[in-house]
Amino acid sequence: MNRSTGFRVYRSLRALAVLALATLLLSACGGGPKLPKLGSGDTVLAFGDSLTFGTGASEAESYPAVLAQLIERPVIRSGVPGEVTAQGLERLPAALDEHQPKLVILCLGGNDLLHKVDPRDTAANLRAMIGLVKGRGIPLVLVGVPKPGLFADPPRYYADLAKEFGLPYEGKIVKDVLYSNELKSDPIHPNARGYRRMAEAIAELLKKAGAV
Repeated sequence: MNRSTGFRVYRSLRALAVLALATLLLSACGGGPKLPKLGSGDTVLAFGDSLTFGTGASEAESYPAVLAQLIERPVIRSGVPGEVTAQGLERLPAALDEHQPKLVILCLGGNDLLHKVDPRDTAANLRAMIGLVKGRGIPLVLVGVPKPGLFADPPRYYADLAKEFGLPYEGKIVKDVLYSNELKSDPIHPNARGYRRMAEAIAELLKKAGAV
């Protein structure tokens, strides 16, 4: 290889390296699926079970209440303790009609896991709820709940659904909270500090997605 050819090869390799770095930086800046910017008075519907209701803490210490303070938007606490996804699917249309949210945060499925509901049914119910919300033109954020057991992750269907529908997804925070004794009020519920951690993680996700 002569000197001229070697220089051209060097320039080509350098250009490729610069392009690869630029692509990586753009990807990092993208931060995953995006959400429309919420107006200052736009309502967020936090929909789920006892984790959304705030069992183990006061109403003011629930994650929706803390989230409302963090993002400075109204957040409706629509959580029903003990609810499974089949019941949530039945309840969701009325909640959407009543509150007319501009964003929904769906955190549901823990009771299905505790009652050993067929995972295919749980996934189908979650998919139906996501479809219902998106069918009304409302953006949605999905929060995964871990399986019972030592250091278990959320079932794969949460991440699969988030990918299928292009949803911002928080699959780590509930696991982190429920596997930290100082953040729990009982084996399956956070305490006030745990709910604050949930709210902070969700608020950060909303900021990265461009909602606030």
